[in-house]
Amino acid sequence: MMEERELCFPQLFNSSCRRLHRPHFEVMLTYIILSSIAVLTAILNLLVIISISYFRQLRTPTNLLLLSLAVSDFFVGLLLFFQMILIDGCWFLGDLMCTLYQFLAYVITSASIGTMMFISVDRYVAICYPLQYSQKITQKRMKICICLCWIGSVIFQSLILKDNLKQPGSYNSCYGECAFVINHIAGFVDLTFSFIVPIAVIVLLYLRVFVVAVSQAQAMRSHITALTFQRSGTPKKSELKAARTLGIVVLVFLICMCPYYCVALTGEDSTLNTSSATVAICLFYFNSSLNPIIYVFFYPWFRKSIKLILTLQILQPDSCEVTMM
Repeated sequence: MMEERELCFPQLFNSSCRRLHRPHFEVMLTYIILSSIAVLTAILNLLVIISISYFRQLRTPTNLLLLSLAVSDFFVGLLLFFQMILIDGCWFLGDLMCTLYQFLAYVITSASIGTMMFISVDRYVAICYPLQYSQKITQKRMKICICLCWIGSVIFQSLILKDNLKQPGSYNSCYGECAFVINHIAGFVDLTFSFIVPIAVIVLLYLRVFVVAVSQAQAMRSHITALTFQRSGTPKKSELKAARTLGIVVLVFLICMCPYYCVALTGEDSTLNTSSATVAICLFYFNSSLNPIIYVFFYPWFRKSIKLILTLQILQPDSCEVTMM
């Protein structure tokens, strides 16, 4: 009787996976913490989505990137509810849902990294080429880039994970397991084009932004250098502040994402099962709840939009035209 309780599916005695042995208090505490993070992540990012989508003045090219990031973070909050199912090491939703869950996690991760790369490009153009920014970075072009980012992520991950998508659950060793296997070649390609290349672009562009920002600060002390900046165009103070804020977002993102790929691509054949991926995935989830909190501290328009949304002032006529910045 005790042995049956340890199985995920007692009726499948010979082929069922075993539950993880954890104290009841630890399990309940984990459920409470994860559910709180999931709800907080979904609500905060939903506020970002409503703010940028509803208020006309907030629909800037840079904020469209924040909207894309908020959408991915919102889905992360929803996926966290599925991750809670695996707390005791058992998956009860079937092989198809397991494959869909893992596939969505990969697509969201890839789209998030792509969005971060576009954020770096946006700040690079705004700081290094301020006079050409409004001509080069438009809403229409930004919308096209965001759509290509998401569509490209779906297509790319479909090719990388085609073996898992063709035969859901084929890599499970027992019933109740949600395992995902990436062979060495697919893992290397994914690591290169979904992580190494975008991260290299992000780091290089932000290094250039940092150099220009420092040069501008020095220009304040040098009349000759200041004249040089005037000829090439001086970045606005608001653009520099935005670069600093988004730089914090990018840095936090990199810190939370690195363990995900380190765990996912360890060894010749990388298996993402309940034991190896838990910490990395939870870090990814945690990052999704941090982004809106960063906006609260650094963006006055987000604090104002939250107030208007929570007080239901957005239901008033023409409230979308309210001055936010």
